[in-house]
Amino acid sequence: MNLLSGFADISLAQLILVACVALFASVIGGVAGYGTGALMPLVLVPLIGAGPVVPIIAISAIFSNLSRATAYRRYFDRRRALIVILASAVTTALGAYGYTLLTGAGAAVVIGAMLILSVPLRRFARRRQWRIGKAGLGFGAVAYGVVVGGTSGSGVILLSLLMASGLEGAAVIATDAVISLSTGIIKISVFGLTGVVTAQVIAFALLIGAVALPGAFFARHFVERMPVHIHTAILDAAVITGGVVMMSAALKHLL
Repeated sequence: MNLLSGFADISLAQLILVACVALFASVIGGVAGYGTGALMPLVLVPLIGAGPVVPIIAISAIFSNLSRATAYRRYFDRRRALIVILASAVTTALGAYGYTLLTGAGAAVVIGAMLILSVPLRRFARRRQWRIGKAGLGFGAVAYGVVVGGTSGSGVILLSLLMASGLEGAAVIATDAVISLSTGIIKISVFGLTGVVTAQVIAFALLIGAVALPGAFFARHFVERMPVHIHTAILDAAVITGGVVMMSAALKHLL
């Protein structure tokens, strides 16, 4: 497999744009707990279409989540992570398989809808100050598995679950990273077996993953100097705008 062929018809300027967004998203993810899955589709979909986006982000997320888990390793909550990993394993695989059955336009609609809904979902959970026990966390993880398996930008759901279970601050970021590593491996396995992991997918995933590696370590410095709500406001605006644009283009194609 010639990985360089994955960059066919992609200019150097476009590759630099992808790399810059990947670094920015990884820093945001290191501060807010999510970002790569929400921001990368905004630049990837116009370049290569919606179809390869989830596999690309699933592979590249291994790098960014490993970096985040390492940077925040002392805050990791083993018990909650184990509950979510076990409860979401099967449904993550099912969600990933379902994604492979979608058309390019269908994938764009799913991704766009997830991006738009993620913002009010996060704000609603915060206002309600949800708190759930082990059973609630497990049931929530089952539903989360379906969504994370088949979409990109669904990390906000996991963050909401972890915060509702009583975690806060760096513990949320650390535990989220470890869980995301697990779900990422499951998704990659399914995508590999179904043949959607192409040279283009691997090439873009390696580019994004390599650039994103230092992001979590940069984030530890930024978090001391910039309020988290500024990052969150920027991300919310980008997510909603990108989701609307993506869904509009997809619906025009379907209609």
